[in-house]
Amino acid sequence: QVQLVESGGGLVQPGGSLRLSCAASGTIFSINVMGWYRRAPGKQRDLVAVIGRDGSTNYSDSVKGRFTISRDNAKTTVYLQMNSLKPEDTAVYYCHAVKLGLNYWGQGTQVTVSS
Repeated sequence: QVQLVESGGGLVQPGGSLRLSCAASGTIFSINVMGWYRRAPGKQRDLVAVIGRDGSTNYSDSVKGRFTISRDNAKTTVYLQMNSLKPEDTAVYYCHAVKLGLNYWGQGTQVTVSS
């Protein structure tokens, strides 16, 4: 089992920045991919960014150039640095991990971008 706990969400003005963290615990060896998804009000959950075990990254077009995903050396914590935030970035952000073909999700953290 893998447990994922997110932190760092909150209210920020347009153009501002936030950093989300996701701490993985449990049997974390063999986690291949970790990443972030988000669900905006009335919409489906969409990919934001992922990072592989080898450090390779992938971003949705809507956040490229503004968001950066990273991982600590122990590969137990994943970060999402969000800059130049826009109102359309408002959503619940979920941490995600894939281990041996199984998907694990955090409980989500709210990010609200509003003046």
